[in-house]
Amino acid sequence: MKKLSALLVCSALLLTGCATPAPVVSDISAADITLPIVHSGEISSVKRVVALANGSAEIVASLGYTSILVGRDVASTMPALASIPIDNPGHNVSTETVLAQKPDLILIDANTSPTSSLDLLKRSGIKIVTIPSTFSLKTIGQKELAIANAIGAPHAGGLLVQQIASINNPVKPIKVIFLYLRGTSSIYLIGGKGSGADSLIQAMGFTDVGAANLAQPFSSMSAEELIKLNPDVLLLMTKGLTSVGGLSGLTQLPGIGQTTAGMRKRVVTVDDSLLLSFGPRTIPLIPKLRADILRASTL
Repeated sequence: MKKLSALLVCSALLLTGCATPAPVVSDISAADITLPIVHSGEISSVKRVVALANGSAEIVASLGYTSILVGRDVASTMPALASIPIDNPGHNVSTETVLAQKPDLILIDANTSPTSSLDLLKRSGIKIVTIPSTFSLKTIGQKELAIANAIGAPHAGGLLVQQIASINNPVKPIKVIFLYLRGTSSIYLIGGKGSGADSLIQAMGFTDVGAANLAQPFSSMSAEELIKLNPDVLLLMTKGLTSVGGLSGLTQLPGIGQTTAGMRKRVVTVDDSLLLSFGPRTIPLIPKLRADILRASTL
């Protein structure tokens, strides 16, 4: 009779999904995060801007000057910019497109390519300003101020930078690992110190166990390393998870299933264009991402 009762209880638990942790993947899309916009009242010193530096169009929009954008970079994906042409599809600048837009300012960074296109643009006589690249929460302000100064709105830049100082999260004993995966290209990497994700994880008050143990920004993923690090939660890009066959494919990769995160299916994903964008949407991303990781860690 006791055995029968136990079987009935187990059956009920299985039917309700309470017997084992339910597979949960929290996905944050680019559309989930609202772009903060400041208004300084300054009149921009330029009228037509082509923003080619990574994420620079979003910063121009966040400064309150969407109206001066005539071309944008492929990484600026906010819906409000949908009507503005992308001038570097595939991360390669279309010189013909840029020149046809008759800009009086072009924003570039160290990753803007190809060199042949940049050389042609430089010979055109159009003002070109190189914006610092950033792969850390701490240096977002430098990028925002550089763009604000370039368009003649330094006060707006100061207002935008102030938002970074508002981040102050209590420390929680949760171990997170960032995995950069591109299964279709056989790329499987663990984020380490300087991956970019480490600065976000630290700002959220968690421990990036990869950064704490791996000196390089990215290291090859191995079962041994994953098991040793034993993260509580896995952080991935949305397309990265898709590239390995979703949650079921992820948990079949060597070592994943032997970690706490893998066994309990604690996975949080963020849109590829958003997670490491390091622009104005990074600030509102942090509290949402923190809440999702906290929720995942309790499953």
